[in-house]
Amino acid sequence: MRKLKLVFWGILVLTLALWLWAKFISPPATSFFTRDPLLQVTGVLAMVCMSVTLALALRPRWPERSLGGLDKMYRLHKWLGIGALVFSLLHWLAESAAPRGPRGAGAGAVDASSLAGMLRGLRDGAEGLGNPGLYGVVILIALALLRYFPYRWFYKTHRLIGIFYLLLVYHTVVLLDFDDWSKPIGWIFALLLLAGSWAALVALVGKVGAGRQVNGTIAELHYYPGVESLEVAVELEPGWPGHRPGQFLFAMSSKSEGAHPYTIASPWYPGCTRLVGIIRALGDHTRRLPEILKTGQAVRVEGPYGCFTFDDDRPYQIWIGGGIGITPFIARMEHLSLRKDNPDWPAGQSIYLFHSTADVDDEALHKLSADAQAANIQLHILVDDRDGRLSGAHIREVVPGWKDASIWFCGPNGFGQAIRQDFAALGFDVERRFHQELFEMRLGFSRVMARLDRAIHNEMGRINQGPLRR
Repeated sequence: MRKLKLVFWGILVLTLALWLWAKFISPPATSFFTRDPLLQVTGVLAMVCMSVTLALALRPRWPERSLGGLDKMYRLHKWLGIGALVFSLLHWLAESAAPRGPRGAGAGAVDASSLAGMLRGLRDGAEGLGNPGLYGVVILIALALLRYFPYRWFYKTHRLIGIFYLLLVYHTVVLLDFDDWSKPIGWIFALLLLAGSWAALVALVGKVGAGRQVNGTIAELHYYPGVESLEVAVELEPGWPGHRPGQFLFAMSSKSEGAHPYTIASPWYPGCTRLVGIIRALGDHTRRLPEILKTGQAVRVEGPYGCFTFDDDRPYQIWIGGGIGITPFIARMEHLSLRKDNPDWPAGQSIYLFHSTADVDDEALHKLSADAQAANIQLHILVDDRDGRLSGAHIREVVPGWKDASIWFCGPNGFGQAIRQDFAALGFDVERRFHQELFEMRLGFSRVMARLDRAIHNEMGRINQGPLRR
């Protein structure tokens, strides 16, 4: 998380620093604290956030390893989306409430035949497109952040951001101070606008991840009623590149619903043509899957993604699976069992698996125990009503070498943060040795609105104090 925060704030600080540098080395003709600079800086920050957000939405491979996996990339995507929302609202407030002054740098006479003159001639049209583009982006980002907005509608509406973004690109290209295009802020800004425009077009035509998609057929279905989970085995057509235990994929069985992310619950080996996923009933769509999915049905999978791949040389590994978060550990246990005679992990590594669950299905737990025994893993199952919630103290009692271990957590985010903070308080290096997948991609309504309310309240306070106090 520290790396994600550094990247997020680094993007904002670098953008602001380059913009201020451009103004410092070539001051505008008007007073610095007039209407135009406020509009310019909030607009630039909003468009930078939107551009990087759209680029990350293409699920590019190259930043995945450095950011810690696609789940981390999506967390950055979400933060930048919130940043775009906040700066867009501040841009609107600057337009509505800040005092109007003369145009910024280059307000004098300009040759109409020059590029600057041609752009100036387009200002009225570009300004007219600004409001619909801004309103569209703000509404769609806000909807995307609402946890209770149905995923099938989110899938259909979210790609429409590309249309409004392209309107804002035109608005931005015409209205940005012309001199800024010849400075570092302009060079980087132009590259980001090009990348964001390309990403918007790819999303609009529905080709995100198209080069990593493989068709398949549902071969087997098995439902575990005690834990409301469906095991799905898919027979793949040629083209799947293989995966590592702990990785995930996007699967689509209905175009109207779109693709959902699922952790892979089976290993991969030469000649393998089958993937297994375990899907917990956590929402409307997943609750309907036992009735919707049928053996022989066509599906499309995309991936693999993720860096939750158990890579380290620690003498001990502590695995924690909360509820359906047990899935990546099932795949890893099967991998360990298959590779017993040719291990690809450190010799003598001891593994402790803690499975904390509120629900019980005897058949599922029996299979889990058999997998752990075959992989020579020490399994500890805790049922909430019987054993209480798993705690850091309990883990330390069971694992004497916990100080030299790495921790791999998959489950509810709040549960993971509690375990992380517990170990951090004792000096455990959580930044390097606590690994957690982050799949809470959409914030709740109250949290989003609370953040926006604070941001708008603060900005209105500054505006009411007068522009010279900014």
